[in-house]
Amino acid sequence: MIPKSKLVHEFATKRLRALADLPERPRKAMLAKLRRGVGRMPGDLPELWGVFLDDFPHELKGKIDRPRVEWAIYLALTLYALHQQGNEFAPNKMNGSRIGLGNAVRRLADKQLEHVKGVKKLEDAPVFRRFSALATAERMEELSWHLRGIVQLLRAGGLPLDYVRLAEDLYWLQDPDYAHKIRLEWGQDYYRFQKDENSEKEN
Repeated sequence: MIPKSKLVHEFATKRLRALADLPERPRKAMLAKLRRGVGRMPGDLPELWGVFLDDFPHELKGKIDRPRVEWAIYLALTLYALHQQGNEFAPNKMNGSRIGLGNAVRRLADKQLEHVKGVKKLEDAPVFRRFSALATAERMEELSWHLRGIVQLLRAGGLPLDYVRLAEDLYWLQDPDYAHKIRLEWGQDYYRFQKDENSEKEN
């Protein structure tokens, strides 16, 4: 049996690749259509059904799995479209390979703290409050609102995010048995970033 995480990974990759492979005009039209879905629930806009439901993995069609995958893929695609807005299109420009949410937010926090004088605490970065609210959100509607704000900040800062990994994270975040692990990984990535940089300098 194929692991669920791999199925979600493959499905998210397939959906994002299909979007990136569209000719320029249809791609721009689809990105604009997807942006209209930001802040809405999966299923609210029939015009978007095919974008995240087409070729839905049979193995993930259970009563529990399906809504979790729908939310994960829907958010990943609509927020990816939001991230691309105003940026010259390149398939991986805003869909940064291996740049998870914690890492991306850390890069943004470092930018926000560049001009702060004196002792710089990561918790003082303006984005940290939103990041904390995102990590403690209990409902997907609340989580999507905070995530939207973070993506807007990443877009303004020209910072990418791995949307395939985000889709996987969002899928597991909806499972009570795994949610704590995803939140911890986000925190680890946020605080590990500078430590890794220092280690490289010391070596």
